[in-house]
Order: sequence, then structure tokens, then C-alpha cells
Amino acid sequence: MAIRFSSLQFISAFGSASKMMRGILPGTVQLTADNRIFPGRIRRAVYTRPLLKFLRTSCSVSVPSPILENKGNSSSDFLRDKSMVPDADPPSTKDINLLYQFFDRSTKLVVLTGAGISTESGIPDYRSPNGAYSTGFKPITHQEFTRSSRARRRYWARSYAGWRRFTKAQPSAAHFALASLEKASRISFMITQNVERLHHRAGSSPLELHGTVYTVGCLDCGFSFPRQLFQDQVKTLNPKWAEAIESLDYDSRSDNSFGMKQRPDGDIEIDEKFWEEAFNIPTCSKCNGILKPDVVFFGDNVPKDKADAAMEAAKGCDAFLVLGSSVMTMSAFRLVRAAREAGAAIGIVNLGVTRADGIVDLKINARLGEILPRLLDTGSLSIPASAF
Repeated sequence: MAIRFSSLQFISAFGSASKMMRGILPGTVQLTADNRIFPGRIRRAVYTRPLLKFLRTSCSVSVPSPILENKGNSSSDFLRDKSMVPDADPPSTKDINLLYQFFDRSTKLVVLTGAGISTESGIPDYRSPNGAYSTGFKPITHQEFTRSSRARRRYWARSYAGWRRFTKAQPSAAHFALASLEKASRISFMITQNVERLHHRAGSSPLELHGTVYTVGCLDCGFSFPRQLFQDQVKTLNPKWAEAIESLDYDSRSDNSFGMKQRPDGDIEIDEKFWEEAFNIPTCSKCNGILKPDVVFFGDNVPKDKADAAMEAAKGCDAFLVLGSSVMTMSAFRLVRAAREAGAAIGIVNLGVTRADGIVDLKINARLGEILPRLLDTGSLSIPASAF
């Protein structure tokens, strides 16, 4: 198959890139909260009184050290790009105590997570100050993908190029903290807007509201199969192209040469001359139909079964906690609104403003990887060893 560039030329362009910065800057936290947590069950003056001094139990939880300490030359070092996580101050004791109270007063807590929980794992988000939108990036829409073969080639070429790098991301301290709380029955139901399955790797089993990039499906007959098989098919159809991509040194990068920049859904921004003509995409092995990742693109609708399950959980909870999401998408905001209308307390931990700020009882600006692990060692939330 004819191809416009040699793999050596392609590799050389990226091989000269500078080493990525490692680690994550200390975070910031600002707290704002009104006095309406669990309205009707506790007084509005709850925060005007001194907070109780919480006692640590003898059994505390610590997040696995490989997640808290990024030592050596691990394969995920390159993902710890400080520019992906907005600046923030460390959480105060008051921040942690307020979040502790929110958990402690709930008997049926629903948690919704967004892209903000995964920035500390090296996966960028869209709407934070450092997110993809800040650079003018526009994600592909469902309509664009289905109507344009050129758009599909662009998407799949970029997605193939970013897959190996994307799948090297590891769960953060926040992912592990939530898994511990879930196992200890402190969380009744978890919903995630994320598609990268870092919650699963940490031990959780959330409802994937927007699907996952780990599955590919046919738009015509509905046949679905694992993403890795699709990667293998792309490699078979484009051997020289795939060889060039797979030979890249992912411990370095050059955003100024071919725009090699990781995107929130796993694809990498890459110059169109490397996919426009000499890149072939697989079709469905059952019906020769169009293949698409099992992800809800912008402009598409959440599958009814998932939307119904999420809504049922939102309406039936006594507290709804948003973690790392601006809830700008209607699929997320309607859940927060439904929970509020059903009488649940609403809490948000997120860096920056959200669409639901006007209806929340508790709002904390914090890095999730800094506040959630500390929550585990507070008061009655200390998790027994049997939860592991």
C-alpha cells in the first residue's frame, strides 16, 4: 500500500521532542458552602457551630503507594503532566470535615464522576482552564462521524495513534479512595461520565453513562467486540503506518511538529497528511457496516437503559455527590436536578464553576486526589480491613 512518509522520518520528528514534565503541582482548594445540607433533617445553623473533633479509629485506609508515589521510570510517568490539572490550594481540615459530614449523614449516597477525577491520571478534560477547549479543540460529533467517511478516517487514525498512550493511564488516589468507600457500602450507586475505565481498574463498577472506548460496535447490525481486536484490524490494514505509530518514543513529545497532543477521549491530535489518503479503517465483520466506539459522542443521546438506571438512582437517593464534573452536559445536569427535586442533598467537589452551583448544598473546590484519600481516615469513615 502506498504511503507518503517513511516510518523513520515520522519517528525522527517525534524522537527529537523534549521530555515531558513529571509530577503534579500541589493543588488548591477553596470551599464555599451554604447551610442547607440535608434540609429538613438538620438545622440550617449547622455550620455556625464549631465542628465536632473527629477521632481516628485504629484501622485507617491508605491508598496503594504506587499510586501516591510516582518513582522510577514507570510506563505511566509521561502521563503525569502537571499542565493537565488546574492549580489549587491544599484542602483544609474544614474542607475535609464538611465532606465527611456529607458522607456520614447519608444512608443512600449516589456519586457522579466526571473528567476532573482523571486529570490526575494524565487524561485531559474538556472544560477546565487547562482543558482541551482552552486550545480551541472541538470534539467530533455523532452527526459528523456518521455522515463523513473522511471524519471517520480522521477519528480512527488519531484514536489508533493515541490508544497505547491512553491505556497506560493508571487510576489515581481518588479512584482508589472511591473504590474503598464503595466496598465499605458508603456509596450506594456510582455513575461516571468517563469512558476510560479507570474506576474499573481501581475496583469499582460504575454505570458508564457515556459508554466506553474499550468496546467497538457496528452502527448497522449492533455487533460489538473488544477494542483491542479493532486495533489489530487497523494494524493489518495499515502495516507501515501502524509500525511508524508504534515505534514512537512516548516518553517524549512535540506538540509543535505534528500536533501530537492527547485528547480526553483517547485520540491524539495529529497532522491530517498522515491519515487523509493512506489510511484504511475496518468495517463490520458481520455486515460490512460502519464501526464506532461504544461512546456517546456530542450530539448523540445516552442509551435509554442507562439513562433510566441513572435517573432511578438519582430520584431514590438521599444525597447526590458530583466529583470532578462541571455537569454542563444535560445528561449529567438532569440527574442533579432530579435528585434535588426528590429532596436529596447535593454536593459538588470540582475545580471551577459548574452548571449546578445554584442548587447545591455543599461546594468545595478541590483536587480529588488530595481530598478523598484524607477523607478515608476521618471519623467513622475509616474503612475496616475486611473491605479489601
